[in-house]
Parts: sequence; C-alpha cells; structure tokens
Amino acid sequence: MPTSATRLLTPADLDAVLGVLDEDPVANAFVTARVLDSGLEPAWLGGEMWGWYRDGRLRSLAYAGANLVPIGAGPAAVRAFAVRALRQGRRCSSIVGPAEPTALLWDHLEPRWGPARQLRRRQPLMATGAVPAGVTPDPAVRRVRKDEMDLVLPAAVAMFTEEVGVSPLDAHDGGLTYQSRVAETVGTGRCFARFEAGRVVFKAEIGAVTPGVCQLQGVWTAPDRRGRGLATAGLATVLRCALTEIAPVVSLYVNDFNAPALAVYRRLGFRDAGTLMSVLF
Repeated sequence: MPTSATRLLTPADLDAVLGVLDEDPVANAFVTARVLDSGLEPAWLGGEMWGWYRDGRLRSLAYAGANLVPIGAGPAAVRAFAVRALRQGRRCSSIVGPAEPTALLWDHLEPRWGPARQLRRRQPLMATGAVPAGVTPDPAVRRVRKDEMDLVLPAAVAMFTEEVGVSPLDAHDGGLTYQSRVAETVGTGRCFARFEAGRVVFKAEIGAVTPGVCQLQGVWTAPDRRGRGLATAGLATVLRCALTEIAPVVSLYVNDFNAPALAVYRRLGFRDAGTLMSVLF
C-alpha cells in the first residue's frame, strides 16, 4: 500500500520544493518568488510551507501565509492540507490557486471557515513571451520614482478597493502592510505609471519575479480616463520593459467577468495558461 505524510518544510527541503514548483512555473510564480527570496527561512517566507509526501517523495505543497495556496495537489494532498489548515485555524485572508484543487480545498474548509466574502471560481491565468505587435507603447508611462509615493499610493488604494471590495487602509494595521508593499514595488523599479497634472491616470506593477516568469498586477486606469486606450498603450510599455529587463515571460490573472480587461490582454498577445480560483475572506 502506498504511504503518505504531511509535514512542515524547512530550508533543507529547498531543492525538492523548487522541483515541485518548476512543474508549472507560470501558475506557481508567486510562491516560487517567495521561496527564492527567502530560501524557506521562516523569518523571510511570510508564512509556512507544507509538504505532502507519497512513498517518501515530495509530491505537493501548500503555502500558508496571507494567502493559502495549494500547489500540485491532488485529492489526497488537498484533504491532508485541509486537515492541517483546520487544526491550525484560519490565518489567511484568501485562498488562491489552480481552480480544481482550490475548489476542492474550499469544499473541505467551508463548513468551518465559511461563508466567504467573495468567491471567484474562474480567473483566467494568461501569459506572453513577446512584445505586443501592432500596439504603440505609451511614451509617457515610466517607472515611478521613490519621491512620488504620495502620488501613486491613492491610485494603488483605489485599485485594491475596486478589485477586492474593501480598502487596504481598513486593515487591522491601518494599511501599513499594504503601504509597505507599494513602497517595495516603487523602490525596486517595478511600479509604472502615467502622470497627468500631478495625478496618476494609469498604473501597473510587476509583482512576483522568478528567473523565468514575472507577474503583472495592480493594473488600473482612473475612472474618468477609461475607454481611451490608456491601459493598452500603457501596458505595451510595461511589457516591453518587463520582457527585456526582468523575465522572458509575463503572466497575470484576471476575473472572467472583466470583459474589457480580457480584451486588452488578448490584444497585447496574452494567451490562456490555466485557470485560477480565489476565495476572499
């Protein structure tokens, strides 16, 4: 009979963890970036990494931090991760991952952790490795400077509130963690924006970065400037920078009901690379 076990992983498991993550580098970009940055050191990982073993080999992972993320998990691994999550209690603000295992994980957790504030069952995961053809990049879109944090932060808060449904400034820490994250993207040169009359009218960020993939996030256009092509041209600029300076593939995920965003991404050459699901608390 095959045997299985679940345990907390440590820096000694780094190579095995990266082996599992490399099985789907696009879908796993966020967690891979965390693992590479931290080396699985708990103080830097921002959570725990759980491993599910079958016949002595690491087969599946779950990242348990601000997000709970199942990785390479079949039904048996999902069940084991659910048992561990229920025993520990909910510490995450969302569950995010490939749609099938995430839905199954939520089936196990919902009786104790539900109801969710929002369920987003189908979020297309998209990727491209080419600078978009036939789209003129916006020359006014550029990296945000460190001294422009006070200008980009309101746009970032507006984007988050519109996307998630709650303001990051309403968090228990008054938004300090969110502000720190925005400051990090600005400080590392991964926040891009178009400014008009001293305000941000378009912004986008490069979040997770691995040697093979970087993840586009935080795309936002000021409501009074929508429908004029700012996002398409602005993202063409960001994609050119990302593909030539950061990673050979750019990925993102989007809500399936956001038809305007899907149209923009497809025009820019993004193609489907999977389906994610999010459970928001």
